Amino acid sequence: MTMANCGTLTAETMGLPASCAVRAEKGPLPKGLFASKAPLSAKTKQHLVHDVASITMLAILRPGNTGLDADSRMGEILVLGLRLAEKAHEVPHDIVELIASQRKSGIVFAVVRTAEHDGTTREECSFAVRRADAGRTGHTPTFHVFHTPWLPIGEAQLATNGSTMGELWDSLCSQIILGTDDFADLDARIARTERIRTLEAAVAKLTADHKRAKNPAQRNEIYAKLHKAKNELAALQ
Repeated sequence: MTMANCGTLTAETMGLPASCAVRAEKGPLPKGLFASKAPLSAKTKQHLVHDVASITMLAILRPGNTGLDADSRMGEILVLGLRLAEKAHEVPHDIVELIASQRKSGIVFAVVRTAEHDGTTREECSFAVRRADAGRTGHTPTFHVFHTPWLPIGEAQLATNGSTMGELWDSLCSQIILGTDDFADLDARIARTERIRTLEAAVAKLTADHKRAKNPAQRNEIYAKLHKAKNELAALQ
């Protein structure tokens, strides 16, 4: 069987089981398929038309082809390839949001670009995923798009860790968001990591503000905030 591809990226080059790969003739998906199902902002429409060259279904992970147990939380996981146009170089978060919001299943996006490297060019991949915050029950969830650093094709790998489809989804999200295939307590770990990033940015800003401040009362106020942020950061690290 010839596998569907996004550039030179396939299920096999990502390290996924061949049993999950989509056949080449069934891989390509029309961009209009996603544009017709949800209202588009002018900016997102421009990105879809001009920044995304093609969309390809690369793999579908299900209990039957992964050997993992089914669960009520995650029936299947899709792997979609987004081939960027020649002049596009960044992960299109709004396109990931547009497509992922239309499906109940989990979707891993494999974004492929051609980039300059050591005087020549190479194909690179960044994995992206849309995941909801661990909000309170009954409240509307807030979603965020995360992506990995760019890696050359062949080095961009996904591990299939876990014993259920839900654990596999959490593991894939953890690989993309946190760089580890550990699926345990994922939402709490993401929240902690995001809080650390927020505090690190706050400490950097407050430190700069404190150096610039001339008024003693203002310097004391900034120092108090800086001290509090540093203490919380130290407790989390």
